[in-house]
Amino acid sequence: MTTIDWDSAADSFDEEPDHGLLDPVVRHAWARRLESWLPGGRSDVLDLGCGTGSLSLLAADQGHRVTAVDRSPRMVELARTKLAGTDTVVHLGDAARPPVGAQRFDVIIARHVMWLLPDPAAVLRHWFGLLRPGGRLILIESVRGGVGLSAERLTGLLSACTERVHHEPLSDDPQLWGRRVDDERYALVARAQPPHRHTEVVDVHLILRRGPEVLLARRAGTGYADGLLHAPSGHVEDGEDVREAMIREAAEETGVELGPQELRVALVMQHRGPGGAPRTGWFFEAEYDPARAPYNREPDKCSELGWFPLHALPDDMVAYCRAGLDGYRAGERFLIHWHEDGDPVAYRPDGARRAVPLPAGGAGTGAVHHIELWVPDLAAAERSWGWLLGELGHVPYQHWEHGRSWRRGESYVVVEQSPDLVPGPHDRRRAGLNHLAFHVRDRAVLDALVTGAPEHGWRPLFADRYPHAGGEEHTAAYLEDAAGYEVELVAGARRPRPAPEEPAPYADVWARRRD
Repeated sequence: MTTIDWDSAADSFDEEPDHGLLDPVVRHAWARRLESWLPGGRSDVLDLGCGTGSLSLLAADQGHRVTAVDRSPRMVELARTKLAGTDTVVHLGDAARPPVGAQRFDVIIARHVMWLLPDPAAVLRHWFGLLRPGGRLILIESVRGGVGLSAERLTGLLSACTERVHHEPLSDDPQLWGRRVDDERYALVARAQPPHRHTEVVDVHLILRRGPEVLLARRAGTGYADGLLHAPSGHVEDGEDVREAMIREAAEETGVELGPQELRVALVMQHRGPGGAPRTGWFFEAEYDPARAPYNREPDKCSELGWFPLHALPDDMVAYCRAGLDGYRAGERFLIHWHEDGDPVAYRPDGARRAVPLPAGGAGTGAVHHIELWVPDLAAAERSWGWLLGELGHVPYQHWEHGRSWRRGESYVVVEQSPDLVPGPHDRRRAGLNHLAFHVRDRAVLDALVTGAPEHGWRPLFADRYPHAGGEEHTAAYLEDAAGYEVELVAGARRPRPAPEEPAPYADVWARRRD
């Protein structure tokens, strides 16, 4: 690297009456220029390669807070003497990497400095990083006797950092130099661009339901996450809304032609892949129609389509999609899923859980916060209730010596074997809790729960009347655990069950429930 004698180099460009700006006419001319370049209000100014501090003094006299830097001890000493009595701070250091730490400035001034730097492009990037948003960089340069940096070249270097460069010729103003000059002298005022407005890719994901199962596609030949399962998905294109994009992607990938009324928003997730940029995904839910069975329309991008149980998803999935489906199953509406750069793209059962649920504005007044059941045997209750609540989409929430809880959305269910529990079994016929009732998506899910319940400590009630023990218009199952707690699992539309009337076809059912 070439070693530069900075004192000699600076002196060679200042062998004129403007050296030190001692001439009142020259000083006044520079003060006027500086006033036109600097902000109108008080600002923080960094003067790089300050020399004896003449421009720093002009800026300080105009009311600005000035920090000055020069790598020449002699210049720093002169500048400190000249600037005594102002609040200007003068540092000994390299103008290319000024010793200002994390401090940021409204203006950076560099006069006859750029031409001396071995890597001006890198220096400009660093200087722009020292500016506040909307700040300005003032560069005063020249080409004398073929030596220096032309305005054209310096403007080109600045174009990599900003689109706003003002070129101001200075050669035609003899008052700046104390005489007429015929070489190229100029100032460039470059504005730091405000931070770019954040933009994200928007993608859409289809949760196509066939009872308790969802449709997944195995990626192949795409160069990203190949071999892993993912829901049918794609990007929103220009001019599309998210629903239009989902309809298009479903048709392109699976051949399923969905109508807008068939799509329901299931989840919105902001996601960042390892080492990637953020994106926002919309997960839409739709029901399987046997008359429109999905098939693989993109064999070059997908090696197979298959149905998988939502409650037991496979592990060989894209972590992003798995997080979305887990959140959907848990009743979440909004998630952030932020990978660390070293994370794998694939889901890892033993890996860190990156999904963070976002409450949807908080539960409204009157919504159920939690339900607490006191049980005589915590271990047995954990097995039975843990299975059932897990199948219904609740996720483990709290765990302490005497209790457990499972959460779904804003509400949670607690089972606790409290030290304060009084002796005696639970009796749903006494005053107090009779039973808990939960929504179930459809008859297929209900059948699967009823089939699996006995293995987990639940016995069916009114099995001979299943699934209409509550009436012909009411599709439900009734289960009881070993401690005598009853749950009702209601399939289908959200409508209230009619109250029993006497006489009624199933009045005997209600009588039996009282027995």
